[in-house]
Amino acid sequence: MAFNVLSDPVKKRQFDSVDPGIQDEFPSSKEQGDFFALYSRFFEMEARFSNRQPVPLLGSYDSPKKDVEEFYDFWYNFDSWRSFEYLDKHDTDLADNRDDKRYMDKKNRAERAQRKKEDNAKLRKYVDQTLKFDPRIAKFRREESMARNAKKEARCAAERDAARAKKRAEEEAKAAAERAVAEAKLEAEAAKKEKDRKKYALKKEKKTLKKLIAEHNYFLPAGSPVAGPDQVEQQLNKLDSVFAKLPVNELEKLRTALEAGKGDSNIMSATFEAAVPK
Repeated sequence: MAFNVLSDPVKKRQFDSVDPGIQDEFPSSKEQGDFFALYSRFFEMEARFSNRQPVPLLGSYDSPKKDVEEFYDFWYNFDSWRSFEYLDKHDTDLADNRDDKRYMDKKNRAERAQRKKEDNAKLRKYVDQTLKFDPRIAKFRREESMARNAKKEARCAAERDAARAKKRAEEEAKAAAERAVAEAKLEAEAAKKEKDRKKYALKKEKKTLKKLIAEHNYFLPAGSPVAGPDQVEQQLNKLDSVFAKLPVNELEKLRTALEAGKGDSNIMSATFEAAVPK
């Protein structure tokens, strides 16, 4: 019988799918030891039943996440060629008639389908246990958590930096506005002081010039009689026109020149007349 099985490729494949001599035990969930040493052999042995090739194996602790995900995706969707015909309880060649043969074939197919279902469920259970104890899963979760935390911290740091920059900009803008207000106030105060100074200086110069003209015969030339009312009015009108024309600094120069000419009525008269608008 063994020769018949080995010499027939179909029967040999049927036997290989249930060969009890192949050691492919799955480790117990309580078994201690190196994860990869314990679990790798099962998947290496089970790979012989795959319709899809090549078959991704368990790998190592350093396997990249992509390879690990492909491994579990492959085994959770394992496409097995195991048919379980070798375990058929009913030999259809021994059927007495066609009805018996159909009945026996139906029973065989139902039992094969049940074995296939149980085999798939068992494999899924094994993959579940492998995933549960796979140390790389915890490692990937830690790495993902660290990446999320780093991203979150980077976002928080960026938000803090932005908040500080915004606050700094607001403070600088506020300080600049306050400086502008203070500078404007100082400028206004300085302008007012300058205006008041000029106003006072103008008032002082006018007063001094009026006193000078009154004390020096209203700047009439030497030898002139004492100015009469008409001459006084005429000379004062000239003085008013000088006040209207000259700024305070020019009035200061005029007053200085007139004071320098004291004692010489002709000089004072000429200086004054030169300043009168024509």
